[in-house]
Amino acid sequence: MPQPAIDDALAGRLYERAGAERWGLKRELWAETLQASAGRAFADRVPAPRELDRYLTALHLEDLAIACACAAGHDAAWEHFVREQRPILYRSAAAIDAASGRELADSLYADLYGVTVRGGARQSLFRHFHGRSSLATWLRAVLAQRHIDRIRASRRVEPLPDDESPRAIASRPENVDPERSRYLALIERALAHALAGLAARDRLRLGCYYAQSMTLAKLGQMLGEHEATVSRHLARTRRTIREEIERQLRIEGLGDAEMAQCLESVLDDAGPIDLSRMLASGEARKESESDRSVLRRGTL
Repeated sequence: MPQPAIDDALAGRLYERAGAERWGLKRELWAETLQASAGRAFADRVPAPRELDRYLTALHLEDLAIACACAAGHDAAWEHFVREQRPILYRSAAAIDAASGRELADSLYADLYGVTVRGGARQSLFRHFHGRSSLATWLRAVLAQRHIDRIRASRRVEPLPDDESPRAIASRPENVDPERSRYLALIERALAHALAGLAARDRLRLGCYYAQSMTLAKLGQMLGEHEATVSRHLARTRRTIREEIERQLRIEGLGDAEMAQCLESVLDDAGPIDLSRMLASGEARKESESDRSVLRRGTL
């Protein structure tokens, strides 16, 4: 199906109305974003020019420009988003789940920023926002879906009925991957090597955020960094670790197919690999004196 054609004059007019220049957004990227939104809305037909104009003009253009700039990695847009949308995120998450809503909201930042890199581009969750609703409404929908996904995942690991129960389920022979032990050992060595190669401040962030469950706000206060900066650094560090693990696996002689199998096997079940323990031992404890003083100030 041919894509709706958006002329330069219309794209330029909407660029000005959205205030996209404020975020340093390139006009070409803005035009691509409008094209993606229109293509999604008119997936089964090509709209008339007037209908296309009405659709694009009715979009939440300012929100779309911020999302587009965040997806492209513009710091000013990301900091604006965190400052303006964080309270909304936390309130929405608390309404969904009062007990773990804050954790649910914080877990969204990495996907919004874009940790995974494919084809040389970060795969930000913002790329799925097309401006037909406000950014706040879209974020609430994403949070609600994440909450549902968590519930479904937890139900998969509910305790099985007792053997004597009428609901007891007959066991099946377990298919054990004969390579799993080797994969676990390879990943653990590669992960230890990746952690040892990190700067002390990056290890400190990882340890505080994952091992100590410190919030972005608390971590930013301790390190003297903006929350958005903490989130970006964590995303960058995760990406660095992934790249270093893949590099180490290639050194071990794994090709693309076996590497994918190795990573998938361990991601499904990390077994004895304990990130908290690895961060707290060996090279992961060699933080600089300045970082140790920061940590002491943050925990007093």
